[in-house]
Amino acid sequence: MKKNNEQCKLGSVGGEALMEGIMMRGPNGAAMSLRLPDGTIETTLKQTKLPSERCKLLGWPIIRGPVSLIYSMVFGYKCMMESAEKATIGVLEETGEVESKLDRWIEKHLGEKFGAIIGVLGTLLGLGLAVGLFILAPEKLAGLLQRHTQVDLTRFMPLIAGGMRIVLFVGYMFVMSQLKDIRRVFQYHGAEHKSIFCYESGLPLTVENVRAQSRLHPRCGTSFLFVMILLSILFSSAITLLLPADLRAVWQESTWLRAAFKILQLPAIMALGYEFIRFAGKHLSNPVVRIFSAPGLLMQRITTKEPDDGVIEVGIEALKAALGMEYSPRIPALEAAATTEDTPAGNPGDTIV
Repeated sequence: MKKNNEQCKLGSVGGEALMEGIMMRGPNGAAMSLRLPDGTIETTLKQTKLPSERCKLLGWPIIRGPVSLIYSMVFGYKCMMESAEKATIGVLEETGEVESKLDRWIEKHLGEKFGAIIGVLGTLLGLGLAVGLFILAPEKLAGLLQRHTQVDLTRFMPLIAGGMRIVLFVGYMFVMSQLKDIRRVFQYHGAEHKSIFCYESGLPLTVENVRAQSRLHPRCGTSFLFVMILLSILFSSAITLLLPADLRAVWQESTWLRAAFKILQLPAIMALGYEFIRFAGKHLSNPVVRIFSAPGLLMQRITTKEPDDGVIEVGIEALKAALGMEYSPRIPALEAAATTEDTPAGNPGDTIV
């Protein structure tokens, strides 16, 4: 076991919860394991080439943050769409529903292009919602508060807007977590974290060992989002304090100016946030890291749920395939994952889980 512990490198694996499945990235590529409607677990291994492997410059500190995150978002979205399609195979037949004339027309004339169109539109709508809800709305509310109070809150406006942004973010995620389908995805999110913790602890990948692990991981994308919010508050506070009094008044009066600044500062915040999450994943015992990681870990109590054994099995299969261990491309329903102490070769770099 000691040898296994030495070869388990922190930050070498990461992943994403899907519709009835999990995608894991590791030294052997990106593996996607799905629980199909018939109860079997299907695992497919995708060979991917990271941006840093195409151009060394893209792997440099600070630069690698935004590049890696954009790449992960695009790849993760494709995996999510594929999992959603496979999760609904045979559903129409089982429920007795039939395709409408519109569905048949779309399938005949647009085919796969329709999925791409919907994907682009969904991405644009998602970005619009994020900007409106988490950037424009807090700035507008903070501005209204300033205009309707007798106290000069100019210097505290970034803190007020940031606090509102946190409240909106937590409230939004809590409401989403109450939806049945999203709650199921959050169970797979928990299984993803537990599986990675089990591997990073050097334990054999069994359902029992994975079940005993924590579902809260400091390298999670949820923690990354919280770090980005905190950095945004810090940047905005610095601008407010450094601007001359006359320019500060213009700054506080223009909601759109502040919102535009927050959008423009995103690459820098993404870069710094990525480096912090990367560092935090390797220094879990550092007291400073633990303090700054605490808000994100608390948030994960909403974005992850305790998985059942069937969900854990899916996480184990995906992780084994991504690490280069022996795995089964298809296993029957509820078959316990086999114990293995195989170790992977190589390292794809630190990843967010």
